[in-house]
Amino acid sequence: MAHSQHYIPPLNFGMVEEDLYRSGQPNELNFPFVERLGLKTVVFLAPEEPNQRFLNFIDDQEIQFHHLGASASANAWDPISEEVVLEALEFILDPKNYPLIVVCNLGRHRTGTVVGCLRKLQRWNLTSIFEEYRRYAGPKVRVLNEQFIELFDTDLVRVPVTHPKWL
Repeated sequence: MAHSQHYIPPLNFGMVEEDLYRSGQPNELNFPFVERLGLKTVVFLAPEEPNQRFLNFIDDQEIQFHHLGASASANAWDPISEEVVLEALEFILDPKNYPLIVVCNLGRHRTGTVVGCLRKLQRWNLTSIFEEYRRYAGPKVRVLNEQFIELFDTDLVRVPVTHPKWL
């Protein structure tokens, strides 16, 4: 390659665990970066339809795409439902889906809530969970989401026999 390519991560991109990532919805500028992750699965949590270019990119890369919570509330302000969190965790806890990225529009609230519930499953303490949530949520922390994480019942999660080694 003659020119150097700039790899620009999507908004609020972060590594949650090895081969497990989180971010806002990637745009064209982010595709070269995302391509390098070698993703196998995208778990998309926004109620809206994803951007068509993002869908084309996923298609080109032969990445499995799971749009959760689409049928749920169209109001982006409504907190994520327990059902969607459990569905997302089912994908996250199956190593066959890795490398995997969890995405919502800005990678803040829905993604942050799912990651928070995952951390709870990993037995992190609430202070650390909320610290991580706030780092991505910035000034737009939603108390309802923190409350959701705090009250989330990890006993509802079906942990598969073969699960990622960090659990």
